[in-house]
Amino acid sequence: MNLVYADENGKVFDHPDYLAVARSGDQFLEILEEELIPLPDGATLVSLPHSKPIAIDPNTGEMVRFGDGSPVGALLPQGFTRLLLPAYVKTDKEYKFPLFGYTAVVWKDDQFFIAARQSDAHDKWNPANCSYDEVKDRVAELSAEYPENRVIAHISNCALEYECLTASNTFLNRWEGALPVSYSCNAGCFGCISEQPDDSGVVAPQTRMNFKPKVEELVEVMLHHLQTPESIISFGQGCEGEPSTQVQLITESIRQVRAKTDMGYINMNTNAGLTDHIRAIVDAGLDLIRVSTISAIDEHYNVYYKPRGYNLKNVEKSLRYCADHGVYSSINYLCFPGVFDREEEMEAMIDFIRRTGVRLIQLRNLNIDPDSYLTMIPKPQGEVFGMKQAIEIYQQELPDVVIGSYTHIPPKEFVQGRR
Repeated sequence: MNLVYADENGKVFDHPDYLAVARSGDQFLEILEEELIPLPDGATLVSLPHSKPIAIDPNTGEMVRFGDGSPVGALLPQGFTRLLLPAYVKTDKEYKFPLFGYTAVVWKDDQFFIAARQSDAHDKWNPANCSYDEVKDRVAELSAEYPENRVIAHISNCALEYECLTASNTFLNRWEGALPVSYSCNAGCFGCISEQPDDSGVVAPQTRMNFKPKVEELVEVMLHHLQTPESIISFGQGCEGEPSTQVQLITESIRQVRAKTDMGYINMNTNAGLTDHIRAIVDAGLDLIRVSTISAIDEHYNVYYKPRGYNLKNVEKSLRYCADHGVYSSINYLCFPGVFDREEEMEAMIDFIRRTGVRLIQLRNLNIDPDSYLTMIPKPQGEVFGMKQAIEIYQQELPDVVIGSYTHIPPKEFVQGRR
């Protein structure tokens, strides 16, 4: 497994002598064959600025800093879970990497391999299956049909500027589509991709919506999208704050839409901290919920999410209410090698999932500067199993819980019991 690195112009090379190394948490490790898969379609190779790769010197067999280039990482499409980080040391300790999920890359057998596993089907979230020209045409058509709809104008920018697949789906009338609703938030997530403090040293890669939609604007988008049995329309996107802060807008739009059609599914991606608001939204007719989390340990959860006026107990109550009222619930579990796979993290999360009735774990690669994240969270208290083994333990301990990577349509018994 050869080291992969980039020159000053961003051109990627492999080194025929130096061997690749990866990172788990703050530990540098040799990579196992069983942790590698070929670089998938839709993945992107990027260089890590202001840093140098770590590799194995073939002459000594020791890990050394490789001085002739920059480290390279892979950014993965949905459906793939990172197992190891690129191995690097920063030359500028103050520099923070952009908010992406960097995955270890090696060169072997004349192709690129990455330290990852496929956790879900890839077709629906493969960027190659989303034609930019077709999205552009559909954006123009829908914008012309609803020229006063500010939500459509907002997600058109997400689809065309950021090439967001969920926003694009809204215009293409397929699968899971985006419906942002909130400009405010009750958390201050360290890795927020739509809003960062001016002094954070991190640039948010997306622009947050800056207006309060009208019910009729939301209803227009929902009715446009909910036209097939597989359609999912989702409140709560990366370009907005916490959707449940707009509880009145959401509940009224759900009621109006369900008075006209029972087609498709209404989903919400949320931190679920506002339990009373979640209850009202569930009672209005929510079908699916995906709750974002990074840990079931208070100290870890709080330092990352910086919750305002809620805590993990509120999140647990919200999920339990959803399970008790027929909503198909999942967690959006932000994963980081060397943290997700800690013994104490796994024990706490498995107990949390059992208590709350969660049916689906969506594994998501945490987009963050690794050094900044590791500095702020608690130190490991027990064994670190490795990502591959940790996921296998989840599968063994939670046999009735689906482990995937994105929102799934629930089993038929959920639909029959809900409507």
